[in-house]
Amino acid sequence: MATATRTADTAVGLPSSRWWILLLEGIAAIVIGILLFTDTDQTVFTLVLFVGIWWFISGIIDLITLFFDRHQWGWRLFSGILGILAGLLIIRHPMWASLLVPATLTWVVGLFGVLIGVMAIIRAFQGEGWGAGILGAISIVLGLFLFSTNTGVAAQTAIVAAAVWAIIGGIVAVVWAFRLRAA
Repeated sequence: MATATRTADTAVGLPSSRWWILLLEGIAAIVIGILLFTDTDQTVFTLVLFVGIWWFISGIIDLITLFFDRHQWGWRLFSGILGILAGLLIIRHPMWASLLVPATLTWVVGLFGVLIGVMAIIRAFQGEGWGAGILGAISIVLGLFLFSTNTGVAAQTAIVAAAVWAIIGGIVAVVWAFRLRAA
């Protein structure tokens, strides 16, 4: 039993005495998921604004760390400037960003779907089997669907999917937190 407990603790990365952190994360995810269902526009607006603030602060931190650590300075400089610019853009225009970010996300997901699908089909022809080819074709169709659909509809679908994902993930986190507490 002690080995299973240690394994469960290391799987989550939390000692069992910190079960309440996972509980709070789970509750927050459930609340965000419910808010995405019930008050979608305001919740997306708030989440996008938090992302903008996060990117802005992260960009500043990336630039400050350049003075202490020159390792990968080019990437840090680039990510710092990009984070500050993206953060400022979102903070200065949060309403515009709350419309643009979900739409852009659907385009990015659509592009990744097509690229992943093409790679899976190539792997299928290189001997990975028909399963990879079928999954690749499905991925391409879904990616093209995201590109061809009205951006608003695709963004709403992505928001609903995020809400479902947050609620399910939150429930799993709450259950796991109580399992850690009992251990």
